[in-house]
Amino acid sequence: MKVNETTALVAKDVILVPYRKEHVEKYHEWMKDEELRELTASEALTLDEEYEMQRKWQEDEDKLTFIVLARGMTTDCEILDECKSSQMIGDVNLFFKGDPSDDDFEVEAEIMIAEKAFRRKGLASQALQAILSYAISARYPPLLPLSPAKFVVRIGDSNEPSIKMFERLGFAITKRVEVFQEVEMRLSDPQKSQQMWEATQILDYK
Repeated sequence: MKVNETTALVAKDVILVPYRKEHVEKYHEWMKDEELRELTASEALTLDEEYEMQRKWQEDEDKLTFIVLARGMTTDCEILDECKSSQMIGDVNLFFKGDPSDDDFEVEAEIMIAEKAFRRKGLASQALQAILSYAISARYPPLLPLSPAKFVVRIGDSNEPSIKMFERLGFAITKRVEVFQEVEMRLSDPQKSQQMWEATQILDYK
């Protein structure tokens, strides 16, 4: 999605930046991992196909994608310089399903921390709070801002760590889909959740 092509989101321990060509080779290495492909319902692609996928994701109006970088210790004035040296650890996405004017329009959130050393440290939660906060506050009609009531998450029903993380963000299980062995989660109190999410700084990222 082009609305975020020059935007960085800054949280306490992570920075979210647009998915660009310089990220593709690392992303391609991640997707050689069969477990990651299974968890993200992804197919194995060639490097050339991965570059083409990056281009499409940047242009498609039904996907909002950021790469997640692990932060070091910096002052605010050094944040954007820090992006050049920060480690790329995952990605976070919003998928727009349907037309925003339709009653059944929804936005599905997904998070992947690909680097195992950075899992279970609260970074996925920070990345999700950053992208969700951005999506409900950014002014890019008609795509953004979004109503928090439209957010939905679908997770394998055996993935207890992810379920608990989304519960801490204010999501609750609203449906169990036995045929896919997954649960559907939505915000139980959108207004309360917004107040709970950590503040996110939005910066220009050229």
